[in-house]
Amino acid sequence: MTMPSRNIIKIDVEEGYYHVYARGVNKQTIFHDDEDYQVFLNLFKRYLSHEEKTDSYGAPYPHLAGRLELLCYCLMPNHFHLLLYQQKQGAMTTLMRGVMTSYSRYFNKKYQRSGPLYESRYKASMILNEAYLEHISRYIHLNPRNYATYQYSSLPYYIGGREAEWIQTRRIADIFSGPKAYRAFLSDYEDTKKMYDEIKRDLANDTTSYS
Repeated sequence: MTMPSRNIIKIDVEEGYYHVYARGVNKQTIFHDDEDYQVFLNLFKRYLSHEEKTDSYGAPYPHLAGRLELLCYCLMPNHFHLLLYQQKQGAMTTLMRGVMTSYSRYFNKKYQRSGPLYESRYKASMILNEAYLEHISRYIHLNPRNYATYQYSSLPYYIGGREAEWIQTRRIADIFSGPKAYRAFLSDYEDTKKMYDEIKRDLANDTTSYS
């Protein structure tokens, strides 16, 4: 799944929800192995943990807890999706600049490459209708075909009982009665999409002529 390229406008406001997306330059792979995924996720911990983190020289990293919430994520081999809630203006820009720059440095050093890693800085679509939030979360979590067992999405924090201070599920999870209801919400769309895909395939394969 990919998002339309038109979702490139970033409106920087407080108390705003954003669907953020970025992919590798020329659609190249940006996560090759488990270490790559974990390094990227650890960058969220750096900026969003309750306690301020410091670098190897003792200098503090930007502390965004209370200014920004990561609600959902899915890391795919050549792109990633995030759902963010920005409480304070500028927090999203600070997070994305820090995460993408740090990961690019790590990646280029590890794989002995140079040049940009991403197609562009990132794309952010502001969500103006809060009722649409649950559907954006579903879109993000259904990106992998094996979404129910996929390791690199926030779905286990919604249906698997996993918890971490750097990811906040409440704003989405509270829309549902519990993990079972959210799981049903995902599978309902999966089954519906499968039905429509089968109908489209059948129509495409039907070469019967009618006069």
